[in-house]
Amino acid sequence: MSDYAVRITRLSFTYPDGTKALDGIDLDVSGGERIAIVGPSGAGKSTLLLHLNGVLKGSGTIRILGQTLDPSNLLQIRRQVGILFQDPNDQLFCPTVFEDIAFGPMNLSVPAGEIPHRVEKALNDSGLDYSFRSRSSHHLSLGERRRVSLATVLAMEPAILGMDGPTSNLDPRNRRHLIEVISGLTAALIIATYDLELVLDVCSRTVVMDRGKIWADGETKAILSDAQLMEAHGLEVPLSLS
Repeated sequence: MSDYAVRITRLSFTYPDGTKALDGIDLDVSGGERIAIVGPSGAGKSTLLLHLNGVLKGSGTIRILGQTLDPSNLLQIRRQVGILFQDPNDQLFCPTVFEDIAFGPMNLSVPAGEIPHRVEKALNDSGLDYSFRSRSSHHLSLGERRRVSLATVLAMEPAILGMDGPTSNLDPRNRRHLIEVISGLTAALIIATYDLELVLDVCSRTVVMDRGKIWADGETKAILSDAQLMEAHGLEVPLSLS
């Protein structure tokens, strides 16, 4: 097995309207590593995440745990890669929390007897009580829906987790709760976010994307404290570093 959880080589992608979202991306992520992808709106961060389990397909090569991602092994890859969308409503569509969380494992042919255990563990790992299982996701607060969305991904026990704006629009308490949950995860994490304090809390490595390219890749504090680099790519040095 490869030492890398993810190896992306010369990945490019253009949307049907002609927008070039990714332009020759090279990126390696080690097993268990936590990296942040930061950059302005339209940088290509979300598009990159959607390539990790084949939601989008561009030119270039993506290897997941040593396997090249292609149509013949897409289901196998999706067992290993979970994606947390920015909007929980894109991830939650079943009548109850239990059914939302069980949906992924059921579609991956996890034995029926194992499903309740998966749901309970995913809820616990997401910071939610098991009593949430019978509630409707759409009657929960945004912070609770965000954690249920995370539970739907964790229930598939992925080795790699891509997260798109996990703390966006959360109040301070729910944001802190979610950061605590994320900090306790063991999967390799690739977090696309504007929340640079989250990045400082969770990620040891940061990648700066802009206009579909990677412009910097290095130790988080060194990257985020570089005022010239940050300003050049529509970002600001976090208050805690200024």
